[in-house]
Amino acid sequence: MLLTRPAVTLPAATVSPGRRLLVRMAAAAALVVFVTLVAYVGRDGYRDAAGGTIGLLDALYYATVSITTTGYGDITPVTDGSRLATTLLVTPARIVFLIILVGTTIEVLTESTRLAVRERLWRQRLKDHTIVCGFGTKGRAAIGTLVAAGTQPDQILVIDIDRDAIEEATRGGFAAIHGSASRATVLEEAEVERASAVIVASDRDDSAVLVTLTARELNPSATIVASAREAENVHLLRQSGADSVILSSGAAGQLLGQAVNSPQVVAVLEDLLAVGAGLDIIEREVASGEVGRALPELSSEDPVIAVIRDETIIRFDDPRLASLEAGDRLICLCSRVEG
Repeated sequence: MLLTRPAVTLPAATVSPGRRLLVRMAAAAALVVFVTLVAYVGRDGYRDAAGGTIGLLDALYYATVSITTTGYGDITPVTDGSRLATTLLVTPARIVFLIILVGTTIEVLTESTRLAVRERLWRQRLKDHTIVCGFGTKGRAAIGTLVAAGTQPDQILVIDIDRDAIEEATRGGFAAIHGSASRATVLEEAEVERASAVIVASDRDDSAVLVTLTARELNPSATIVASAREAENVHLLRQSGADSVILSSGAAGQLLGQAVNSPQVVAVLEDLLAVGAGLDIIEREVASGEVGRALPELSSEDPVIAVIRDETIIRFDDPRLASLEAGDRLICLCSRVEG
């Protein structure tokens, strides 16, 4: 079976080709109407080869054969005023009409070349980007968090099998690839080898496992985070190569249960999840002046709730944090002023 190359769709601020074509057709028709009016208003200065008078239909006929440079010569200007109108009005209209016709033809012929050049330039700049596999509710929320945290839209690439999702992603300013992220060819088209992170936001756990396996095989060093619907599949995703697994249905259920007895606690948690406003959780390196000190001795205004040491998460009340070490990373709470 012959596999076609996945198509890359880049965001663009231009109007659709169909709309551009309609605009040009309307401009061409307006030019024909303009020349028709010029000929009809000055009909006394034109001569019909058959000797008849010039009517509106004759003026329209003269406009079409003149503006398309056909020029049968059966209707001709004979007075100085008509010849002047033809020179100053009809001839420029004829030139503009040809420009529209030739310009549309050239654009159609060169569109594929222009897209190929644009894609090549895009690939040259694509490095250390984030690939989001799935542009559903979870994928869109993940992208929103990335952008709020400072990731540039041109460093985010979406993969989805739904064309409507691809169009929505490009309208949002993100490059997108139509295809299944479980296929190696699609991930290779997304330059997964040069990506810094892969977010697996599939709707099915079996698809998430396959995508994670493929992405990890193609890029052993990338950070891969995946979502799981069922708790029993979390370990499968970790074994497939995911660095972090989010149990989406379980997390939602826990929040629902917590909201029954402590709705304000849930409000605080939602505030923490809204990156860039209100309460935020940040990660930073331990400062040189903080090495060797205990957490209560830190002068930072942001309280430390955990420390990452040798890839191990240590809670703030753990005795091992009686002395901070070089290389520790601090997980802190911070408050951001809105507006």
